[in-house]
Amino acid sequence: MLESDKVQSSEQGKAKLREAYKEAGLTIDKLAKMASVSEDTVKRLLGTKECPNGVERLGVKNIAKALGIEPTDIIDPKDWYPQYELPAEFKSVIQEKIKKFCGRQFVFDEIDQFIGKETKGYFTVIGDAGMGKTALAAKLIYDRQYPCYFNILAEGRNRPEQFLTSIREQLIQRYQLQNTAADDLPTLLEKASQKLATGARLIIVVDALDEVEQEPGYNLLYLPTTLPDRVYFVLTRRPYILEKKRLLSPGVPFRELDLREEEYMKLSYIDIKDYIGLFLQDPEHQENLQKWIQDRNTTAEGFVEQVAVKSQNNFMYLRYLLPAIANGQYNNLELKQLPNGLQEYYQNHWVRMEMESAPNEFKVIILFILKEIKTPITSSIIADIAEQDKYDVEKLLERWVEYVPPVQFLGAMCYKIYHTSFAEFLERKKELERERKLFKEVNRRIAEYFRKYRQSKKEAGQSNG
Repeated sequence: MLESDKVQSSEQGKAKLREAYKEAGLTIDKLAKMASVSEDTVKRLLGTKECPNGVERLGVKNIAKALGIEPTDIIDPKDWYPQYELPAEFKSVIQEKIKKFCGRQFVFDEIDQFIGKETKGYFTVIGDAGMGKTALAAKLIYDRQYPCYFNILAEGRNRPEQFLTSIREQLIQRYQLQNTAADDLPTLLEKASQKLATGARLIIVVDALDEVEQEPGYNLLYLPTTLPDRVYFVLTRRPYILEKKRLLSPGVPFRELDLREEEYMKLSYIDIKDYIGLFLQDPEHQENLQKWIQDRNTTAEGFVEQVAVKSQNNFMYLRYLLPAIANGQYNNLELKQLPNGLQEYYQNHWVRMEMESAPNEFKVIILFILKEIKTPITSSIIADIAEQDKYDVEKLLERWVEYVPPVQFLGAMCYKIYHTSFAEFLERKKELERERKLFKEVNRRIAEYFRKYRQSKKEAGQSNG
């Protein structure tokens, strides 16, 4: 890509540019002189002068540098990095998470302020399960085309070596790096930083640090204790105790934004109401939700307000509750009877799974298998470990489809508990604690199944040899 290549400002970029030069106390002519560009170049980017052919990339870089902003604040990242594509391994996650995305501008503003102020650093967003951390990361990546990694415990995609491989491939693609096969993360970041254009920054987004699995004693994902200038990480994770922070970076600027703090809870509450409003306008759910509201002699405004309170600022709660209301699963309840917060919503799951009163051994075994094997598995594997007929297992899974959805994994139809926080809810259930002997037996069967599987693969390999 040449510095003389032409690009055009986005509508958001025009507004950002106007805001930036006014905040800097500049006029168009003074900005043009500082950036060594013509006044017409600035006017074309502002949209006050026709720009059919675009503006040279070099001019955009100079203007951004003069104002202390990024070129992608002016030009849509998809146009600035036209060769960049979302990593194939995370494309479906990103696209799913940004559906019905709204709000969170206060988080983006805090991130931008940190990056604008510091020469490098770690910025961490902290929040409980369901507070929108992954969706926020996905939106940031989709809109700004940042390199990224999503730690996904349920898919076994949460090890440092997997992270390093993915980031290496993304940096090679973006910066045309050479001879990187043996490079560790600090070396890769140093090489990438040397390729940065004037005024540009490298920002890497990493989701769900709390789901990382690795040996103790090091930074999670072996994130560097030092960073090159103009290199930043935006991280998300659940709340942690100090002993589990595992992110030491002496001398590197570090900022945490905890979504549970009062000021952010108030801002999140506004986003929550907007999110509910999106569902009420969604053609897929609009008619049924409006009928549910009308049947209870309330208003859309009243529904939004009460459900927002019940959500306890949890987007995951809304993501599953609102479609369930639209699908008729709460037709027997009034508005005030809807569950309060994610934990009560999960308790409803528990009841609907018919696990509330003396659950039979068959159901407990299947649930234990799903809880212990955190990656998606086929109904055949579940049946083999449970020592049950595959047909009976599949009939139960059909009844549990809302909580144990089928997913395509490695070319096969598999099953897994739909969210880590629901699995954690199950781990705390006293009814399951009483089945400790059965739990130990299930773990024995799981270990035996995989021992036989490894042995058969080994024998197959020997026979092929």
